[in-house]
Amino acid sequence: MKLIIDDAHIDQIRKIYEYYPVDGVTTNPTILAKSGRQPYEVLKEIREFIGAKAELHVQVTAREAEGMVEDAHRIIQELGKNTFVKIPSVPEGFKAMMALHHEGVKLTATAIYTPMQAFLAAKAGADYAAPYINRIDNMGYNGVKVAKDIHDIFRNNGLQTEVLAASFKNSQQLLELCEYGVGASTVSPDVIFALVKNKAITSAIDDFIADFEGLVGAGKTMKDC
Repeated sequence: MKLIIDDAHIDQIRKIYEYYPVDGVTTNPTILAKSGRQPYEVLKEIREFIGAKAELHVQVTAREAEGMVEDAHRIIQELGKNTFVKIPSVPEGFKAMMALHHEGVKLTATAIYTPMQAFLAAKAGADYAAPYINRIDNMGYNGVKVAKDIHDIFRNNGLQTEVLAASFKNSQQLLELCEYGVGASTVSPDVIFALVKNKAITSAIDDFIADFEGLVGAGKTMKDC
């Protein structure tokens, strides 16, 4: 499973890249708005930092298919061909996906709440389909199960589209999808930082170091022996 950062704050992205083996960055209009900066200013900075080969996902904001296609062309022009254009999984979006797929544009179908949305997006040419795990939970359904069902639908129908699970509230949701083998998950920095934030882990490391320093002296490490 690919692990992708769901954020547009470059300081957070830099910190995560320093410590964690991640595969790229996803954004959406709300995330860009929270940065308080102009969209392409932020996105170009992210692209420059993560490099041309890393995945960057950027969403169109037009409501009609023709406008979505125009948005997609501008996104690719500004950010490179390895940028995945996020298209909402609605009728106008499916129309745009089919047109852009024929052009060879990489596509992420977004705003997915149901397996049939994902199935239609896959048929329209999407490379990824992004179900909103926590938002589905908040509607009274099981977001993790929906993502698993979508993954099974893709495999059972010979579709190459991968699940890109989004909208996580905790690491347990992420773990379940990792165990299931979905294609990718995009996760906010706070959830990523919490993946190994555990008092038991910290305590075990402190005990090891204390025992070692008791043997060789305070502040010494293996290089000093």
